[in-house]
Amino acid sequence: MNENTAPTRREFIKAASSFPLVGAVGRYADTPNPSGAVQGRPNVLLVLTDQHRAQALGCMGNSDVHTPHIDRLAAEGAILPNTFANTPLCTPARGNLLTGKFAHVHAVPINDLRMVELEATLGDHFSRAGYRTGFIGKWHLDGGKRLPGFIPPGLRRHGFQFWAANECDHTPFRSQYFRDTSQPIPITEFEAITWTDVAIEFLRESRDKPFFLEVAMGPPHPPYAAPADYECLYDAAKLHMRPNWVDGIKGNQRSDIATYYAMISAIDDQVGRLLQALKDLGLEQNTIVLFTSDHGNMLGSHGLDDKQQPFEESIAIPGVVRFPQRIRPGRRVDAFFTHVDMGPTLLALCGLPVPRSMQGTDISSALMGEMGSAPHSAYFQVFAPYLTTHVPFAWRGVRNQRYMYARSKLQPWVLYDLEHDPYELKNLAYDPAARGIREQMEKELAAWTERSEDSWDYNWETPWDGSVLDRDQAFYTFDEYLEWAAVHPDLRGH
Repeated sequence: MNENTAPTRREFIKAASSFPLVGAVGRYADTPNPSGAVQGRPNVLLVLTDQHRAQALGCMGNSDVHTPHIDRLAAEGAILPNTFANTPLCTPARGNLLTGKFAHVHAVPINDLRMVELEATLGDHFSRAGYRTGFIGKWHLDGGKRLPGFIPPGLRRHGFQFWAANECDHTPFRSQYFRDTSQPIPITEFEAITWTDVAIEFLRESRDKPFFLEVAMGPPHPPYAAPADYECLYDAAKLHMRPNWVDGIKGNQRSDIATYYAMISAIDDQVGRLLQALKDLGLEQNTIVLFTSDHGNMLGSHGLDDKQQPFEESIAIPGVVRFPQRIRPGRRVDAFFTHVDMGPTLLALCGLPVPRSMQGTDISSALMGEMGSAPHSAYFQVFAPYLTTHVPFAWRGVRNQRYMYARSKLQPWVLYDLEHDPYELKNLAYDPAARGIREQMEKELAAWTERSEDSWDYNWETPWDGSVLDRDQAFYTFDEYLEWAAVHPDLRGH
């Protein structure tokens, strides 16, 4: 791979093909038919927000933001304070969640690449198990130009039968979406309201068959704009700023954070509508609800904007799970729960087999208060430097209960003692007194790198400007898929 230029899609696949895959990539290749009757299995409602950091929830200790419905969801289920985005960036994060694999394995490590059509997702696994599957909202896995594009029925929908979505369009009051034709359907209100309307339509049609529904809302991703009724809830001057917040950062001032909170409160009311619909339809007791996000938001902490950083504001995301039949209300589960763990955990909670290709861990036992294995740390990957968000290089990181450590290919970058320095104000990476801790974290990082079959060879060496990829680079072709698959004799794709 040429280190002086960003790799093309073909070059990335060629690099990836030199490393063994964890299990098969082919759709259904390693998914046995589930045993037992489909009828009676739990439903799943996955609510995914965009750029919603964990610290922006009442149930996570934020006294400024109003989130009564999400807080109630946590009180009626379990809150997971160690929920993280393995790759805090929209497209790879969504790929991680849906496949249960790290981004270098599902091969969408940066934004605006198309996930290979034969990659199996939760939509495929639940559909094969007899579930009615639905996707509503922002998809952002089809590649190409950032238009609210039409994604036709077929392999590019990755097993989702009901479809009401767009590719990517961050205009929260004037967007459009598509169903099964290329005729756009306008959105003329705060988009989370429309997505919730469609989701309730889906729920009403799904009373006779178990379902898996993802509702992927665009807010509170910028540009920051909220309905007036929610804007008036917040006085920017009275907000409590995090101790690591730097004033004057464009787009991350007090007024922006107030509107960010207003967007979250608007989403919270939509979560309330979804919970009420489940109750009204008699689906509440037998439905697993997972509320989370694709990544966080720096919002001026450490003087930084956006995401992709190794800081808590970027990597920590909401983690709330309710399942009245199996999870005791009011649980706090300290197990680490990342995007790659969500697929295995949801499948296991439904009594469905977890494909061996998934790299994440099923933490369902921990959620139910039972003995079982759960990760004691989380692994992070960012595959390119980003000019627009001041990420200086590709990095890898590991976080456990006490420490956060990240490094570039060449040297350590950050090391924080979160017990004594929760706002990450003192970097210990080059402190001689912390040498032993750094070496310990290096070993933990190396173990994750080996386990995930990661490599620095997957990185883009040149700075990424955040622009949308050329459409010719953004798409997998079937020939490229075959080129990648040919080096894996155990691959049993279709």
